[in-house]
Amino acid sequence: MRRRSFLPLLAAQSIPDFTCPMDPEIHSKLPGRCPRCGMNLIPGLPDPLEYRLHVEVLPKAPQTTQTTSLRFHVTHPKTNKRVESFEEIHEKLLHLFVISDDHRYFAHEHPIPEPNGYFRFHTQLPLPGFYRLLTDFYPTGGTPQLLTAPLHVQGPPQPFLAPQTPNLEIKLRTDPEKPIAGLKTMLFFELTPFDGVTPWLGAWGHLLNASADLLDLVHAHPAWDPYQNQVQFNLIFPRPGQYTLWAQFQRHGIVNTAKVPITVTALG
Repeated sequence: MRRRSFLPLLAAQSIPDFTCPMDPEIHSKLPGRCPRCGMNLIPGLPDPLEYRLHVEVLPKAPQTTQTTSLRFHVTHPKTNKRVESFEEIHEKLLHLFVISDDHRYFAHEHPIPEPNGYFRFHTQLPLPGFYRLLTDFYPTGGTPQLLTAPLHVQGPPQPFLAPQTPNLEIKLRTDPEKPIAGLKTMLFFELTPFDGVTPWLGAWGHLLNASADLLDLVHAHPAWDPYQNQVQFNLIFPRPGQYTLWAQFQRHGIVNTAKVPITVTALG
């Protein structure tokens, strides 16, 4: 009587599925790096849990005429313990986006790590009113997080530089031509001239998408390497309405930021 061997089956079952924590649709049977964002592939992802973001603001009533200090830390949703270890996402431990409620002010910054899991950032916000802070980070042992916090600033308006494209012309084409809420939209950014365009912070570009009310925020990266002089992002807009895109590309060491308004229609 022949005995059936289960060793090949057991061996096949023991092979882990390596996944990108930033782009979970990327899978591999071998360890390595994500071809899209460059992060290390890990053998399976933990269950997604939303961590808690804490922001200390000094002075407590920020003014447009003075420097504001922001101190960030994160706590685990189950243990309430402060997180002290983070993985790099696109060469940084913490990405910070600051957007004013009228979408006039935009900044993509990287707070300085301090001991025991704290991050510090100093800024002078030029416009009075409401701001949304968006943090992008990856706690060790967890999953990548996009967490927000509000900030209100008082005082008279101050001059500031709007997003600029000093050495790059950036044009946007979308497919479909009129984006539809709930369906995938492909965004093709045409960069002219393309010579000298290089990755910045581990990606060919960075895209921040914000709804008019600043409730829907997405930090995205290109879907593929550039094709000729075009860089493609894929987005799904959750609701119809007005959005603002801030697209960032580096050319000859200079970061260009293009601000593009976009209208999303309802399905049907």
